[in-house]
Amino acid sequence: MTVDARAAARRPLHLAVGGALVVATALIPSAESVAADQTSEVTIPYTCQFPSGAEKADVTIKAVLPVSAGTGEVIRPADVSVEVSLERSALLRFTALEATTLSAVAELTVRNSVGEHAADASWQQLEAPAVDLPTEGEGEGEEQGDGEGDGQGAGGVVLTATGDVPTVAFGSPGRATITPAGLGLTLASFTQDGTPTSPPELAVTCEPADDEERPLARITVRDSTGPTAPSPSDPAPGEGASEPPAKPARPAPGLDPDAHRKIDDLTEARLEALDDEDPGSCPIEIPPEWVMTTAETYAAGYANAVKLDGAAALGPAFMKVVLNKRYINDSCASTVDVTSEVEFEYEGKRQLPPTKATFLSYGFMPTTATMVLEQVGPPAVVQTHTVTNTPTYPEESTVTAQLSMRLYDVKVNGVPLDVGPDCRTERPFEQVLKGYGQSYPPAGYLVAYGGNLTGYAHIPPFQGCGVGEDLDPLFTSAISSVGKKADNYTKMTQAPLCVATNPEGPDCPPKVPKPER
Repeated sequence: MTVDARAAARRPLHLAVGGALVVATALIPSAESVAADQTSEVTIPYTCQFPSGAEKADVTIKAVLPVSAGTGEVIRPADVSVEVSLERSALLRFTALEATTLSAVAELTVRNSVGEHAADASWQQLEAPAVDLPTEGEGEGEEQGDGEGDGQGAGGVVLTATGDVPTVAFGSPGRATITPAGLGLTLASFTQDGTPTSPPELAVTCEPADDEERPLARITVRDSTGPTAPSPSDPAPGEGASEPPAKPARPAPGLDPDAHRKIDDLTEARLEALDDEDPGSCPIEIPPEWVMTTAETYAAGYANAVKLDGAAALGPAFMKVVLNKRYINDSCASTVDVTSEVEFEYEGKRQLPPTKATFLSYGFMPTTATMVLEQVGPPAVVQTHTVTNTPTYPEESTVTAQLSMRLYDVKVNGVPLDVGPDCRTERPFEQVLKGYGQSYPPAGYLVAYGGNLTGYAHIPPFQGCGVGEDLDPLFTSAISSVGKKADNYTKMTQAPLCVATNPEGPDCPPKVPKPER
């Protein structure tokens, strides 16, 4: 993918950098927050462009946010609402369509700033339930009250949109602000019987009516590497302070607390360097010491053995993870590629726990065996590809492991079959699992939050099976997929990561997931 570098440079850094950090911030949560929360609220006059012309709208934004946070600490805005008051003149289009109710989906751009650094975030998919439209003559010549509870103002309507919004983390200490900017509305209208009007929707863009900056919240960002100096605007203890200064958050092991700022600066410098060059991709490889950390989790699932007409349970497998061993941010292509590594561990060995399964060999002979999947060669590789120029941040993850299958404690029709101590596949085989998800809102498979991974594998021929007689052909014929496509389906469910930088977090110690068939 090639994009004009100058156009990319004009992009908000949220796309080139802030979005690129979505993987790192998700996988490197900070220590628990020790700061109090604040309910923030701001009302901003907007001008909205309707087909009939510009209309005024007062917009009130509310959210619960912390008073302070450490550098790199993930901030999750809670109880977010965007309340849009539309005047009666803005509703004439809908009443002309014989609409009786109006709903909306809002997308609010907010600018997150600290010092000289700023990045835009999109608070999208905020949904406002349907409210009644005023009838003809209603509200004319009299006040309708405050409209509480009915979604109506004086002849107009009040649409209140709510939902989950993206997190934010500030990489530099200072006084950070979260400031609303542009607003998009998708208005949907319905008739008395609940059917959509024709046309059913109207997209409206709104901008602040003046240049006055009205932050939703101001947050003191502490330097997590050392003692916290009080902000000049913060009251001293005994002078109106509601609580003593918060202790600094613990630094994240292996993560430079200024990593966000450094990545910002690297990306910005690269874009500026491209300004006089031919347009093209501009990947930057982030030094691993900025973002690399460790984690632990469990995975459990099932693997089909097609020839045996059955499925074997897998796990729960304990996994030791090294996150972000390689981190490439391509701000021109709006992609992030992250490589992590996984080692399985069971009783000090690189393997999944043994599992016992019963199958019908050749369709009629019950065969019971204990199976062990042993990890061989280098660590398993997790490659994650994230696209950052779409609101949802779609993500594809591929896990590739080299495994060997060993069988023992075999019984055929209840009679023990001595297969010896080293009945296994003659060579390792590659198990590839894929997962798909999105970050905003979190859905599907995400490395940090877990989910389902699926894939297929070839099972090679067996060797070393049998004592006194060669049983290799028996197991090769019954289990292996020699010369066939990879038809042994595997589905694994991964639990959320317990990350070393957040040992007291809700996902620590790591949990065992419930496998899905």
